[in-house]
Amino acid sequence: MKENLRHIWVRGNLSRDRVAALRSLELPALLTPVINGHRRLRGPYSVGSVILRELVPVALERSPDLVARHDIEIRAAAPDLRHLVPLRREPIEARLPENERILVPAPRRTLRIANGLAEFIRDCLPGPRSLVVDNLHQADPTDRELLTVLARRVGRLTLAVGSPERPFSGSGEPVVVDAVAQEGDTGGSPEDYVRSDGTSDDSPAYQAYLALSPDERANLHDRRAVELTGEFALGAVPYHLEHGSDPEAAVRALWEAVDHCITEGFLDAVAELGPRGLRLAESGSDLWWRFTQRTATALGGLGRRDRALDLYEQARRESMDPVVHAASAYGTAMLDARHPDPEKRDLGRATGWINEAVAISTLLPDRSERAFKLGFDQNGRALIELRQGRVASALHLVESAIDLAERDLPEGVHPVHRMVLFANRAQLLARTGRAKDALRDLDRAIAIDPCFPDHYLDRGNLLLELGRPDDALADYETAMRVSPPLPEAYYNRAELRLAAGDLESARADLDHVLELDPGYLNAYVNRAGILEMLGEHDAAREDVAAGLALDPGNAHLHGVLGQLETAAGRFADAGKAFDAAVEADPGLASAWANRAILRYESGDAAGAVDDLTRAIELGDDPALYFNRATALDALGRAEEAGLDLRRACDLAPDDPDIREALERHVAG
Repeated sequence: MKENLRHIWVRGNLSRDRVAALRSLELPALLTPVINGHRRLRGPYSVGSVILRELVPVALERSPDLVARHDIEIRAAAPDLRHLVPLRREPIEARLPENERILVPAPRRTLRIANGLAEFIRDCLPGPRSLVVDNLHQADPTDRELLTVLARRVGRLTLAVGSPERPFSGSGEPVVVDAVAQEGDTGGSPEDYVRSDGTSDDSPAYQAYLALSPDERANLHDRRAVELTGEFALGAVPYHLEHGSDPEAAVRALWEAVDHCITEGFLDAVAELGPRGLRLAESGSDLWWRFTQRTATALGGLGRRDRALDLYEQARRESMDPVVHAASAYGTAMLDARHPDPEKRDLGRATGWINEAVAISTLLPDRSERAFKLGFDQNGRALIELRQGRVASALHLVESAIDLAERDLPEGVHPVHRMVLFANRAQLLARTGRAKDALRDLDRAIAIDPCFPDHYLDRGNLLLELGRPDDALADYETAMRVSPPLPEAYYNRAELRLAAGDLESARADLDHVLELDPGYLNAYVNRAGILEMLGEHDAAREDVAAGLALDPGNAHLHGVLGQLETAAGRFADAGKAFDAAVEADPGLASAWANRAILRYESGDAAGAVDDLTRAIELGDDPALYFNRATALDALGRAEEAGLDLRRACDLAPDDPDIREALERHVAG
């Protein structure tokens, strides 16, 4: 294999069984036969599931522990392998009925899955291998993300993909090869098109298919659906049923696919499958509403707010069910309250919608349903109150929702709802300084679902604030064990190690964070600072540049840049960097303090005093008083310098430099 051959982009499409465009390249042995990545075949992870079907059976024989360590990722990406891979880390939602599964994973969950799959594939490879994938531009986003992670993280795997669009975003420049026209692609029957599961709609076979009557086309699809019986119905099965003669079977298959994808966090697939189900479901029916709600939820999670609003508005027009109206009002309110851009949130309008939801839910006749729906709405209203700065009001609302659940819900019903309420109350209690009460609520949330990783992160952070770093570390590492690769857990452990002065271990954790997620801004910030402290200035500059590419106005990164420029003797550039830091965040004490040092070293003692005064206003620190005393002394303001040295000594009585300076001052 050529040393410079890493990944290959075939600009165009590859043939499924002939890869003439790649014959001139010395590829390692194929990991699998050429994979058609079109999402219509198997839905999310159409590529990933093929790889896993190749690797998992062998891994079960050779290294069952490896399979067990990646049970969540394998079962998510290849549902048809679930009978082979028991769920070792089982979240409580896996055992609940549909109406109690209220959590929707964030879009970032698929990155966790992709990293877990990449580690599994890496550990299974017996040596260098090639993976050839066609139709990448038609792949589900889960597969495109997985291939990007594989390109970045699995060094022994050469990827070759056919696509008119550039692949491997952020993974270096691939070798570009133009597709070669294949002979013998000028014919094809309608059956060929249908057996391609609709993935070759630019072929002569497709034109022959279009020439058939609707009944003839439906018959072909019915036959193909029967052939695929037993396949997990995320791609080809619902597609053929939709185009066949049994719309009821089609809508059932689409619902199964939507329900699976929303549970796993495959939001793009829900946004595509949901509208197809809505076209077939009876308007105003229970199934129609479930399609509407799941699709709107997915669209909101993907940032497609306007389309989600349209669906809620349509639901209000087509249904008279009070539950539908309450849930639509709640969903509309959350689209406003959770907008990622605070400037675009309309919290007043959100309050109006959530009040409507509460008013309707209050009138629901069934006691248990009312307790759940009303508690759910009050929890949403608490978020709006919190974003308006009314913490006490938010806490009262969450507590009232907990009271409703404990009083009116049957024992054991809606455990996830209770878990969410306890976790939310914990956050609010922590904000009001009631850390021990918050800790008890997080304990209760974790007891309900010991496999929910995010609550370990929250509890670890709280334990760290309470001065219990060993317990915090245990929680961070538990989060790592119960979840697919979780960048946040490694980041939190890095912060803990950094606070303890263990720079090398903190750096190793941040290295791993950025391997898992190259877009993790705060990891660049912290690693740049560590590298600067370790004297690795070139590496620190690379992190600063990478971080500023993500957030050009980041105050912390400009502060680190200022330190690097100072160390390099480029004082004018250092001054500009510190100026940018304090302008971006006037509350960043370290930027004021470091600019003060620069000013003092440049002969501007008065400017140094001003900057140190501002830094001291942001928080007492003996080093700040010591440095300001030095600058004041240079200005001949000995009495003020003495006061600062005494304050520094009060804060750090065992610091030998401060004590010596104070003794000299008194003696002088």
